[in-house]
Amino acid sequence: MILKLDHIYKDYIQGKMVVPVLKDVSLHVEEGEYVAIMGPSGSGKSTLMNIVGCLDRPTSGTYELAGENVLGRDDKAMAYIRLNNLGFVFQNFQLLPKQTALDNVCLPLVYAGVKKKERIKRASDALRLVGLEDRMYFKPTQLSGGQKQRVAIARAMVNRPKILLADEPTGALDSKSSTQLMELFDELNQNGVTIIMITHAPEIAAYAKRIVDIFDGEISERDAYTDASGKEGSS
Repeated sequence: MILKLDHIYKDYIQGKMVVPVLKDVSLHVEEGEYVAIMGPSGSGKSTLMNIVGCLDRPTSGTYELAGENVLGRDDKAMAYIRLNNLGFVFQNFQLLPKQTALDNVCLPLVYAGVKKKERIKRASDALRLVGLEDRMYFKPTQLSGGQKQRVAIARAMVNRPKILLADEPTGALDSKSSTQLMELFDELNQNGVTIIMITHAPEIAAYAKRIVDIFDGEISERDAYTDASGKEGSS
């Protein structure tokens, strides 16, 4: 089991009011799974992703990542866990605009203390993996939306994380680029990458092998789809 969330609650304080966002959420993910978390705006899916990504802490509950309890760690240790275990892909790419694609992909390796020669090799390999070997020295302003997201995926994968977390990864893309991106996710998953993806779009969730719905802070499971056409398969 790569990820175990059990009985997670998350409350926010607004003035004197306690606002519950997550309510007794339990989610277990096996290594190599491809999971989509679906829900409307305000359902709690981003809060859940932030907890999975060690960017936020629950009010109560337990979280094990690769067999280790992560919630008892201090902020420095949590940052180390993020750097070495989790790769993030965001809707709006989060690329440094004045840096090349190669430099952007190198960034997590800089934080990890990897030497320059090895950084360049690993970042170059990651860009080849996403089909951008001919765009390594392009800056984000010279890339299409789909290419920017591929750079973001290369950056997320360069540290060889245990889990790839994708938050609305196709939200800023056209339909053609979205399809190409989901085909890339399929390929990564077939090569053993564990993927957890947040989306509100059924046609995007359909690429996952397993779908988890979240509504009003509570989750439920459903059968996954066999393909992106919407044809349901057995769970």
